[in-house]
Amino acid sequence: MKQFFASSLGRLRLVGLLEGLSFLLLLGIAMPLKYFFGQPAAVRVVGMAHGALFVLYCVLVIGAAVQYSWSWRKTALALLASIIPLGTFWADAKLFREEEAAG
Repeated sequence: MKQFFASSLGRLRLVGLLEGLSFLLLLGIAMPLKYFFGQPAAVRVVGMAHGALFVLYCVLVIGAAVQYSWSWRKTALALLASIIPLGTFWADAKLFREEEAAG
């Protein structure tokens, strides 16, 4: 856990994992509760958390792109990953870990 706080890339990886989990909770649990069972409270709570994590993830991606001199393509892929289910997990495995190993 300590490695996540040691660098800006580590913080990005942690927020990416949390953002991905919140997206899956929103799509897989909260939205079915709202639309199939008439329980909208879960969407309000999980949706708010996901929204905050989404914004933080985007800010951290831009910060890491500047700090590590990422190409436009890599930055765009990292940002695109935040709107695709399971995308942040892919970004962590393919984009962020290779950067951490190189740097």
